[in-house]
Amino acid sequence: KKDHLYFKYCSCGIVEAEVVLGMDRPFQRIRLSDRAELKCCFQNWDKGFHWVKSKKPSERVEEVATSELVTATNRMPIKNNCSILTFKSVQLNDTGMYLCRLNVSFIHTHGTYMQVYVPMEKTINLSESTKNAILMTEGILLFLCVVGPSFLFLSKKKHENKRVMKKEKMEEENIYQGLDLDDCCTAYDHIERPQGYGHYQDVGTTVKEGEEIQLEKP
Repeated sequence: KKDHLYFKYCSCGIVEAEVVLGMDRPFQRIRLSDRAELKCCFQNWDKGFHWVKSKKPSERVEEVATSELVTATNRMPIKNNCSILTFKSVQLNDTGMYLCRLNVSFIHTHGTYMQVYVPMEKTINLSESTKNAILMTEGILLFLCVVGPSFLFLSKKKHENKRVMKKEKMEEENIYQGLDLDDCCTAYDHIERPQGYGHYQDVGTTVKEGEEIQLEKP
């Protein structure tokens, strides 16, 4: 989509053109030694342009020098003028803000800031089979961490229930161990009365005057 930003270019007090700037890509991050392309477009300008660069947006710009590694290709269709700045292999010092400056004017395109970065090197080079084995081991350990505590808790609970049931059973056996039901039923049959005493008698009718009252001991 075009950025509708218009500039009137005047020469000798006469309006000659109305320049329309295209929307540039604001930021690109390129890995060191990779290929990069920057693009700028505009309309209604036929007096030429050139690429300029600044290390920072607020710094003074300087013209980009082309070489075998850095080339500029201009495309001029019917309506739009575009230029592509190509880096075959970017270097760290290529980092900066790139803009197109229209000749004989102070007009710049919006520009693109290109950042060149150094990729992090792998400290440990692992094969795919080793990575898969590590992932599988992590999965097994995670499963054990989740299931292990639950299994131990259930096992401990089951053992505790068995121990309680065994203890209750032993207590019941101890209660009935010294109790003989046959002895209990025949205990009263073996009670012997002392000799010399008969059956219980009516004291009021059998005791004579002057005799002592003797009660039968049970």
